[in-house]
Amino acid sequence: MKRALILAGLVALAAGGLSAQDLAQGIALYKEGKYAEAEPVLRAAAGLEAKAYLASCLARLTKHAEAETEAKAVLAEDAVQPVAIAALGQSLVGQQKLDEAVQRLSAALQAKVDLAYAYYWRGQAYQSKKQIARMVEDYQAFLKLAPDAPEAPALKVLLAGLR
Repeated sequence: MKRALILAGLVALAAGGLSAQDLAQGIALYKEGKYAEAEPVLRAAAGLEAKAYLASCLARLTKHAEAETEAKAVLAEDAVQPVAIAALGQSLVGQQKLDEAVQRLSAALQAKVDLAYAYYWRGQAYQSKKQIARMVEDYQAFLKLAPDAPEAPALKVLLAGLR
């Protein structure tokens, strides 16, 4: 199946790009956690949304430097694209570029305050920097915006342990 999806992505690329349906398939694979399968489909797709999801796929596959480059390219065109913001945060934290992560995510939050994953990844950066009070504030903001996110239960346990 994995080879078939990769082959389908390459065939679509050779044929001149992917249809909207194929882009939807790439995003669906991403949302199912099938990042390696989604990557070639999203690479072959055009548009900011495809590139944002590609950046996020790469971050999830721990290809942080490449994810950072893709996310920054998207954010150069749409400074508050939420998937790209999350991918940039994850890639910068994954590379231990903590000060840059805080700076860039703070700038995004100044432009748009409801970017849940900007709070999450800035909180991760603060946690790595041992700035616990700031980490707590960001995790609480994340939980307020995304109470049902997959990360929420672990954050609730973490925050309860700090009380």
